[in-house]
Amino acid sequence: MPGGKSPGPSIKKPDMYEDLKAEGYSKEKAAKISNASAQGPKRRHEMAKKAAASRKRGTARKKT
Repeated sequence: MPGGKSPGPSIKKPDMYEDLKAEGYSKEKAAKISNASAQGPKRRHEMAKKAAASRKRGTARKKT
């Protein structure tokens, strides 16, 4: 972690969080993804369904 700072106790997979941040994800998005990953495949499946529904409605944020 940069500067030896920990992302905090609410982040369940800090290594994954830092990797996502390095890829350009926001703090909030990186935290959601890493914490969902820590909860197992059922939670990841629920998040994927929610994201797909968002894309279908056209409400997903577009990367610039």
